[in-house]
Amino acid sequence: MRSKGEKMTKAEKQQLVAELTNEFKDASAIIVCDYKGMSVYELEAIRKNARENDAKVKVVKNTLASIALKNADQEELELVNTNLVIWGSDQLATCKIADKAATAYKEKFSVKSGLLEGKVADVATITAMAKLPGREELLGMLLNVWNGPARSIAIGLQALAAKRAEEA
Repeated sequence: MRSKGEKMTKAEKQQLVAELTNEFKDASAIIVCDYKGMSVYELEAIRKNARENDAKVKVVKNTLASIALKNADQEELELVNTNLVIWGSDQLATCKIADKAATAYKEKFSVKSGLLEGKVADVATITAMAKLPGREELLGMLLNVWNGPARSIAIGLQALAAKRAEEA
């Protein structure tokens, strides 16, 4: 662990860029956020949420992130000031992580931009993606649609049986 203010060596920078390049190649969503003023505790809450959703979070120097994005054949993003990068293979989950953090820490955290399937996406697109239902929610909706007719038939048969029982 490096003490505060201690610089990364060239070898450490190269290793970090290589790791990020590999990670970014497999990512279907990469979201850049501003986190200025956040506490370590708040950042850890975002990291925990990311881990639970198979995503990753890292504060990365802009030049190193730009090199890694370029090496991973991703479109170029304009990276300025302090940035926190969230990435993962599930676009919706990654967008939801960023949106949840932006909602929870309105004053200190905001989505700046991102990449979805390697193409630049603006804040509105990322926010819209975050609002879409996830895989589990969609499966639940589909199950309800499939069960609807069966439920209606069962209720109808039950009513018919009750009517016949009354008549008899």
